[in-house]
Amino acid sequence: MSANGRKPRTRIQQKNTAAILDAALEVFSANGFRGSTVDQIATAAGLSKPNLLYYFPSKTSIHRALLSGLLDTWLAPLRAIDPEGDPVTELMTYVHRKLEMSRAMPRESRLFANEVLQGAPNLEGVLKLHLKPLVDEKAAVIRGWSTEGRIAPIHPYHLIFSIWALTQHYADFDVQVRAVLPEGEASDPFPEATRHVEEMFRRTLLP
Repeated sequence: MSANGRKPRTRIQQKNTAAILDAALEVFSANGFRGSTVDQIATAAGLSKPNLLYYFPSKTSIHRALLSGLLDTWLAPLRAIDPEGDPVTELMTYVHRKLEMSRAMPRESRLFANEVLQGAPNLEGVLKLHLKPLVDEKAAVIRGWSTEGRIAPIHPYHLIFSIWALTQHYADFDVQVRAVLPEGEASDPFPEATRHVEEMFRRTLLP
């Protein structure tokens, strides 16, 4: 028995749960919560609908489990900003990590974007209980750096929003980015995107 009194999941149960969540990530990130169905997720996972419902009783429960499991990964780069570090280095590291997440985890980015666009019905509590306190904490750090003259005067919350907007754009609007870029860049927009975004934020941050 596990610490919570439940039997540990078998290898097959772990495999099926992982398959369901990976399939749900694909379906939800492509169609949004409202445009997705349990049947679509079951088909993508290679399971029957009754088999899927053995693990998760509803579409909402799958969505919430997926968001909850990804949250720590999604917030980790912001948590990693070190108040004792060099301000420009810390913020540029955050920018780079967010760009790398857009490159490596586009489905996850679109999952969160779709959830927020739909009013965050499954994230509202998380936004208030986890995201806001973390952003408040890091905004206070950025404000302190600015007050000390270590970075240029800047609104800390809007700086964070700008970083989100510029880095996550390459995941959330990937099709548009690749359609508009010149042919030589469209296959991999991230090298030039990284250079551009880094230069822009450095100019913004340097006193």
